[in-house]
Amino acid sequence: MRSRLVGIVAGVLALGLLTPSVAAADQQFSVPYGYAGLTAAAAAELAHPYSAPPGANNWSCRPTAAHPDPVVLVHGASANMTENWQTISPLLANNGYCVFALTYGVPAGTPFPIDQIGGRNPMEQSAAELGAFIDRVLRATRAAKVAVVGHSEGSLMPDYYVKFLGGAAKVRDYVAMTPLWNGSNVAHLADFYVLARMFGLGPVVDLIVDAAFPAARQFLTGSDFLKKLGDPNVPGVRYTTVMTTHDEAVVPYTSGFMAGATNVVLQDLCPQDFAGHGMVAFDPNATQVVLNALDSAHASPVQCSPVPVSP
Repeated sequence: MRSRLVGIVAGVLALGLLTPSVAAADQQFSVPYGYAGLTAAAAAELAHPYSAPPGANNWSCRPTAAHPDPVVLVHGASANMTENWQTISPLLANNGYCVFALTYGVPAGTPFPIDQIGGRNPMEQSAAELGAFIDRVLRATRAAKVAVVGHSEGSLMPDYYVKFLGGAAKVRDYVAMTPLWNGSNVAHLADFYVLARMFGLGPVVDLIVDAAFPAARQFLTGSDFLKKLGDPNVPGVRYTTVMTTHDEAVVPYTSGFMAGATNVVLQDLCPQDFAGHGMVAFDPNATQVVLNALDSAHASPVQCSPVPVSP
């Protein structure tokens, strides 16, 4: 009798391990916002580097009919999946999505802790890396398409995948937080780069930048990468952009406007939202915009929580 009971228990456990889990809000994760989110990001990075954010990368997850597209989170420049998504990943998981995240753009052979600084490789390489990850997500979940939610570089780089690497057939929704479709002229670096080329110093600047962060010069207004990307709008993909007038990295913030997209400026919704570039990923107003973009049929009004000035 005892051996039979053990066998039954083992069988039940095995069934539980082998049966794919359906995405649902039955397991609730803590969702920290604002400075609490930034603190959670720092704590996770210190205690568990390389870890997926809460709710992400459950490879047995199966999308529901309500949310058939798994969500792929694409972090920003110099960030990684651990620190960028401590708010949005658990929020999406709590709302019944299958959530996946990756750290991309780390040059091969980079030692710890420098390998925690992602998004450094040329964006063409990172786009191919993202494409391979999305293929893995589609195979695991058996979904037809994914939704992409990107922040900073992660709002721009995936469009190269969509436009040039076959991603248009695999991405349904594309939510871009602090996007820079027309690049950035932060600290007049784009102007400086133009002058450097005029005086024949372009190759020298390229050599210096590429030694540490090859993707950096691709962000600049007028870069060769942006010229190749051209009009970022790809037919068949639903775009939503989330911008902040207090963006200190995307200058001007209006670089995030895209013709044909649903363009959202946080301060048009919530004048007391002072989120800067990095804080947007932890902003309760911005995250509600993300939820609404992914499920417009059940959109909820943004409640306009005040967000203090970013550090």
